[in-house]
Amino acid sequence: MQIKVQPMGPYQTNCYIATIDEKDFIIDPGVNATAWVMQNVTNPVAILNTHGHFDHVWSNAELQKKLHIPLYTPQGDVILLSESSWMPDLPPSIPDYIVKGDEEIDFDGTKVKFRHFPGHCPGCSTIEIGDVMFSGDFIFERSIGRYDFPYSNAEDMKKSLQKFKTLDFDKVIYPGHGNRTTIKQEQQYTDYWIQNI
Repeated sequence: MQIKVQPMGPYQTNCYIATIDEKDFIIDPGVNATAWVMQNVTNPVAILNTHGHFDHVWSNAELQKKLHIPLYTPQGDVILLSESSWMPDLPPSIPDYIVKGDEEIDFDGTKVKFRHFPGHCPGCSTIEIGDVMFSGDFIFERSIGRYDFPYSNAEDMKKSLQKFKTLDFDKVIYPGHGNRTTIKQEQQYTDYWIQNI
């Protein structure tokens, strides 16, 4: 798999293009991501959202229109694509496919696994493609997503961290902000975060 990354916008939100089996998956196209994405895809097949916060979805609609490909968004966050009290200028987008919970989607033989970890927001999910995990704002290098935003839930975050702790495999994690890490690396800190929420 080839992975391209470009931090976008004022929050340096990582936009990813994951290329596997000659298919380009665009993950979390944030503020002003369109030009970079257009320059770096050859066979785009889908736009994937880890969650619905504006800095991760800003360019959804523009890319849907330009590339004529479907948008996949976790169920709990569909409302955030058109309602943002923090960012009223957010260009609204409508998913072509609403992902429900822990769902695996088959793109012509390429498996994409969404794994639901609410807390940061209702639909917050990770996305597994091949041997990597795109974690959005759930897990970062030695940190976790905030749970004090509108629609956030501290108890859900605790449950999600317990669920993350039970994953019995390792993959490289590409987070929504900052540097890459691994599942096993971040599982070392899970108990600390659970105790301190």
